[in-house]
Amino acid sequence: MTRSARSPWARMVPVEDTALAVNDTRGPGRPVVYLNGSYADYRPWRPVIAELGSDWRHITFDERARGRSKRSADYSFEACLRDIDAVLEATGVDRPLLVGWSYGAALAAHWADRNPDRVLGVVCVDGAIPYGLTGEAGRARIRKLFRRMRLLLPLVRPLGMAARMTADQHADINIEANEINAAIEPVLARLTCPVRYVLATGKSLGGGQEEMEEMRASLSPVLARNPNLQVSAKVASNHSHVLRKDFRAVAEATRQIAAAHEQGAR
Repeated sequence: MTRSARSPWARMVPVEDTALAVNDTRGPGRPVVYLNGSYADYRPWRPVIAELGSDWRHITFDERARGRSKRSADYSFEACLRDIDAVLEATGVDRPLLVGWSYGAALAAHWADRNPDRVLGVVCVDGAIPYGLTGEAGRARIRKLFRRMRLLLPLVRPLGMAARMTADQHADINIEANEINAAIEPVLARLTCPVRYVLATGKSLGGGQEEMEEMRASLSPVLARNPNLQVSAKVASNHSHVLRKDFRAVAEATRQIAAAHEQGAR
């Protein structure tokens, strides 16, 4: 059900020991809440939002220590889940359509699993895949990668590609995310809302082509188990560039979720 459009707003929303920068277009259509990649701000979603147009209600926000949001003592996955609740309360949204990229896709899946009666559907953009670097070897590999990138992180921060954190804090988030993704299959198997995946097939930083193919193949068993989960598109871009180069595929997956909800409501 739609309503008349109101003036858009941008606010700092207090949450626990921090404040989140939230943008709400307050459009007349279905509310879409966009969940960012691990260290990104909201800006990568702009092409998707433009493609969908002003008939939708687009809600974006920067996670803790990303973009314009404030720092915090807690950067855990659980804290990010609580932040979704805070944003929904601040915007007055009851049943969002969640669109998550990478880390944000895992957040969307977990939030939907915990709130089955409050979610319209989920779009997972190259994330929420049952694969992760775990164990001592995986943790060491991740820490080594971020320590090698420590001088680069402050340079890419203004571009929305890093958080206001140390290299070790970046690594901690990535280590936890890998562990959560490695154990996400039961969460995906329980989802009762429509879920659409957009999978990037290109080679990514930190992983070769073979490893990327192995990672995405790990999704097949849960797709077979839960008919609510479907792959909407496999695109040629890589993980980092999927929102910029294949925004139309993400927008189409979002439309598919809305259509599936409409069909289920009849």
